[in-house]
Order: sequence, then structure tokens, then C-alpha cells
Amino acid sequence: MKVLITGADGFVGKNLQLHLAERKDVEVVCFTRSHEVAQLPHLLQGLDFVFHLAGVNRPQDPFEFTTGNADLTQALCKAVCNVADATGKKVPIICTSSAQAGRDNLYGQSKLAAEAALQAAALSHGIPVHIFRLPNVFGKWCKPNYNSAVATFCHNIARGLPIQVNDPAAPVTLVYVDDVIQRFVQLMYGADAAIGSDGFATVAPQYTTTVGELARLIQAFKDSRSTLMTERVGTGLVRALYATYVSYLPLESFTYTVPQYGDPRGVFAEMLKTPDCGQFSFFTAHPGITRGGHYHHTKTEKFLVIKGQARFKFRHMQSGQTHELVTSGDKSEIVETVPGWTHDITNIGTDEMVVMLWANEVFDRERPDTFACPV
Repeated sequence: MKVLITGADGFVGKNLQLHLAERKDVEVVCFTRSHEVAQLPHLLQGLDFVFHLAGVNRPQDPFEFTTGNADLTQALCKAVCNVADATGKKVPIICTSSAQAGRDNLYGQSKLAAEAALQAAALSHGIPVHIFRLPNVFGKWCKPNYNSAVATFCHNIARGLPIQVNDPAAPVTLVYVDDVIQRFVQLMYGADAAIGSDGFATVAPQYTTTVGELARLIQAFKDSRSTLMTERVGTGLVRALYATYVSYLPLESFTYTVPQYGDPRGVFAEMLKTPDCGQFSFFTAHPGITRGGHYHHTKTEKFLVIKGQARFKFRHMQSGQTHELVTSGDKSEIVETVPGWTHDITNIGTDEMVVMLWANEVFDRERPDTFACPV
């Protein structure tokens, strides 16, 4: 499949290029600001699909709204219709319009004119056309301090720069760039179009939040490096927003340190804490050193020895029953601590022991649920 991307160097275009480059059955032709409109007929030769992403939204000269949106789209439609006349091939077009199309401003009017050109091509030549009036698209590579609050907040907060929030309660509707690309690719491969109540193609999911909540979440992402408390970054908007924030980190922020506590036994460091799924840490122990010697009422832990050899000992706090086991970094074996059993771990090897640890709750100094008791 051979496809053309107009606006290939833009935010959505760059993401689309990367996704398509992962597919061995797709050849991509790019149209950028370095090309002339007159080159479109040549670029369309042998094409199977067009992603029309090019557009102008902040020109120095307002006349560019017309040339960059309406005129360019009209020229593209004419070229595609000429292909249909000459070969009978009807090349589908996906176009990214704007929720502002039709508003009483030059940008909205130019976008509406572009939509009209596409609809005319569909009517006159049967060209399959999918017009997306996308809300605010966010994700990696969006230009900050331009027309995206998410990009600006991520860029500035990652660098300790101020952000401006005029109305924290202002609603905002967002779509994630990867979801946009996924829908585009599905249509490219022939998926049925999903049309909204307004008659335009849709992308799901769409997220509705407020400007203030966006700022709060992104600031929380930054703060998590010092508090170690992560947001719930595994699903939905927060997942996509966190991935976006990380993509704006400057090179010097690709790493960060966490507190590490050392004593004659070895070192201990917490890595990550969660609101409701516990925390992750690791510790080391020198040969012959025993750690632990305590029990919990409710807290549970998972230990994974990743280096060295360990002996775990357990004793039931009521019955006095004992249990002992040996594990090592040579096998990925999880050892669980059980409420009501006092336990310890001893390095019985000749090298330093390194152990990963997950606890099902974040350590609370006021209620530690950890009671010293030798095994």
C-alpha cells in the first residue's frame, strides 16, 4: 500500500509516519511545506490512500488561512478526482479538520471551505472521504507554547517554568494522538467508518476534564520524583497524559535519584509508591547479615532475590510452627511473607545479596504494622 501524508512534518504527521514505518506493507510519500501544490498530481501517482493533515492555524498573514487550508484541499481534491477520471481508481482521503470549522473567524471559515471541497469530491466522483473534526489532540512531539495547553504545561513543568491557568474550571475535550493514529490506520485497512451525530468521523476515546485538573496532574507527575508517589498511570487519560509528560523531559532529566539508606547490614531504597497498590523497594545484605525479625498483622510482602543466596525463616506467632526455605538469584522465585508469622532473611552466600521487595501498602510511620520479634 502506498500512502500520501500531507503535513507530514506536523505533530500528527510525525506520529503517523512512525506508526506506518513499523509496517512492511506500507510505503509513505510525504508532502510538507517544502513542496509546491503543483507537485500533488505527481505525488499521487500509484497512491492507495491519502492522509490530509496539512493546515494553517497561526499564520503571520491571515491570507494563509485560505491558501493553506481551503486552496490546498481544493487542489488535492482536484488531483484525486483527476486520478479517478483517468484510471477509475478512487483514492480514499482522511482529513483532519477542526471543531472550529464554520465559526465566525478566518480559520474556521477556511476549514469549512476545505470540508466543502472534500464533500464535493465525494459527491461528484465517489471518493471515500473521512473528515475528522478533532478536539484537542495531545501526545509526544506536539509543539509547546503554541496552541496546546497539554504540550505547554508538560514542557514548562518539566523544566520548572511557570504556567498560566486563567480559569481552572474551564472544560477541555482531548483525544490522544495514538488513538487518532490507530483509528486512521484502521480506516486505511478498510474498517467501517464511525460517524458521529454531527456527520463527521469520530475517534474514541475522548476525554473531558478541566484545565485546572490537567495542570494538577502534570505537576503531580513532576512531584512524584520527590514524593515517590505515582498517580494511577495505567489506564485512560492519566496513562496517556503521563506518557506525554515524560516525552517532554529534557535530556538531563532522563534520570533521577531516590533516597538510599545505608547501615552496616547494607542499603535500602524505596523506588515507587502507589495510592492503593503498595510500594516497591530494594535492599542489599552483606554475607552473614540477617534482616527482618518482625511480623505483621495485615501487611504482606513479596521478596525476589535477584543476586546472592538467601535463607528465609518463619515462625507462627501463636502455634510456634516454624518453616525455613532457601532461594537465590539463580531462579526467579517469589517469597511471600504471611500475616501472623514472624520472619527474617539471611544472606548465606559469599557475595552481597540484592533483593527486590513489594509491600501491599505504603509504609505509614504512624501505623507501621511492623512488630519486632526474633524468629
